Amino acid sequence: MPCRDPYGYALTTGPDAAAAYSRGLLDVLRLREGALPAMASAVALDPTFAVAHAGLALLGHEMCARVDVNARISDARLHARRGTERERSHVHAIAAHLRGDSLPLVAHLEEYPRDALLLSVAVPTIAFAGVTEVPEHAWHLVEQAAPAYGNDWWYAGLLAFIRQEQLRFDEAMDLACTSLAEEPSAGHSAHARAHAHYETGDHHHGLAWMDEWVRGDGAATDGLTHFAWHAALHELSLGDLDAVRRRYEEQLRPEQGTGCRTLVDTGSLLFRWALTPGAADVPPMSDVVRVTDTQSLERPGTPFLAMHAAVSLLAVGDVAALGRLAARAGAHKHPTHREVVAPLALALAAMGCGRYSEAADSLREVDARRFGGSDAQREVLEEARIAALVRAGRLDEARLVLDRRIDRRHSPRDRDWRRGLGEGDGVAVDAERDLRERGARRPVHH
Repeated sequence: MPCRDPYGYALTTGPDAAAAYSRGLLDVLRLREGALPAMASAVALDPTFAVAHAGLALLGHEMCARVDVNARISDARLHARRGTERERSHVHAIAAHLRGDSLPLVAHLEEYPRDALLLSVAVPTIAFAGVTEVPEHAWHLVEQAAPAYGNDWWYAGLLAFIRQEQLRFDEAMDLACTSLAEEPSAGHSAHARAHAHYETGDHHHGLAWMDEWVRGDGAATDGLTHFAWHAALHELSLGDLDAVRRRYEEQLRPEQGTGCRTLVDTGSLLFRWALTPGAADVPPMSDVVRVTDTQSLERPGTPFLAMHAAVSLLAVGDVAALGRLAARAGAHKHPTHREVVAPLALALAAMGCGRYSEAADSLREVDARRFGGSDAQREVLEEARIAALVRAGRLDEARLVLDRRIDRRHSPRDRDWRRGLGEGDGVAVDAERDLRERGARRPVHH
């Protein structure tokens, strides 16, 4: 009988290499440490194992890990000839994705929905930036796979993340808790639950649950800095800046991060912390930039990483680097870089030069959803725009943005920010209209 992966697909290799590959796949799905070493072990055990070469290339690309991505994908394409049709399609999809073309990956999932590694890559979550430019496309990829997975614990966690993006928070919480009951270390499910708590303003319960999970069932999770970022975001929203500082010192210092996570988690936290009313002695963003390679800052591989690179460069006042990022993005072959990354870098460069009103107008036109990631992560751009509006003296508009945020989610921090801008005239918000657009958000407890 042929060797098979955990979801039943045949693997053209021997049992030892297949077992190592399957361990790596399950580590990816659980968000546990060990995925890269397991994939590397599979390649070492069978240098002709095409899917393992491709998996290693994919993880190296997505996680900014020290992998010779070009060599691995080259070997994958060479050896895919001896694999099954599914394996050839899998390798082709990854090779195209590494070149910036994700259409083959999407087509592959239409044919092979239980290819869990590629479905995971396709959806913007904690592990990957996703391959779709608008959330609805990612939602469709996950929804259409439902018959193939049934009650699978990993799929339930992935669907929970989609449900919270759809503002269906009760369903998201139920799915996440059902998954965690079967697999307590399920990182995707814990991540979906974290978002449900945050998006409903359930900061106290969300923070308590997160701290308990990372000390217990989630202790072996890879990249715990992102869960620390979630906890810090609750603390920031509550206005507890002493707790944010402790969290930073214990769990989010730049030297404690790995790969792109320092830029994405610590960098965005420092940016938002510095904008918080009453913040003082915020650690410098230069500490993050110092441990981030120039490639990630000025030639980021994905729009999602580019978004975080841009706000970090603004924070250190490197307008020249923002200009280089904008120029490279403007000449990029992929339209998302040209149409979203380049305008963002130019807007933040204008802000760095003191042209605040111009920056605020430009930021309003940027379609943040195309960067990938989550609503909570993309909020960093909304906060940059609020800061630009304030510095431009356009306080009515800044108040309007903050009023809408407060209407949709409890946040003592935002209320403090709003009070600091005074009352003003003509800033009434049609809260009923805003709730229709965004969906009513209320705490969900489990």
